Amino acid sequence: MITSDPDPLVRRSDEIEFEAVDAADGLSKGVLIGDDHDAPNFALRKFTLEAGSEVPKHTNEVEHVQYVLEGEYVVGIGSGPDGDGTSDGDEKQGEKRENEDEEHLVSEGDSLLIPAGTVHWYRNESDEPGAFLCAVPNGDDEIQLVE
Repeated sequence: MITSDPDPLVRRSDEIEFEAVDAADGLSKGVLIGDDHDAPNFALRKFTLEAGSEVPKHTNEVEHVQYVLEGEYVVGIGSGPDGDGTSDGDEKQGEKRENEDEEHLVSEGDSLLIPAGTVHWYRNESDEPGAFLCAVPNGDDEIQLVE
């Protein structure tokens, strides 16, 4: 954890390294700004999703705020962290979320909030790649695949 105030930082696009994400073929990630750059609270990442690729159902330990940069792809959003369609933010525990197992076609300019522990997945059915920014709180962002 960072204990002092960070210095301002500008990172150029040629400084960003993209790596394949093990959980899915055709998905790569570049960390634009993160805790390795002394960002005290959030990480900003860019993901690219190749044409025809799929990311399996999974959950993450932290919330995700996403912004679609380019392309058109499907984002599936399923049940909450306890596996029964609820999440801690639901007004009534035990009540199913209205968007359980819904798929949404997203494109440039769309934004998404995926709460921590929410099952989600991606599928690029187009002939063009997709790309999105993803902001997450610093900390453990372990992916848990859902069978």
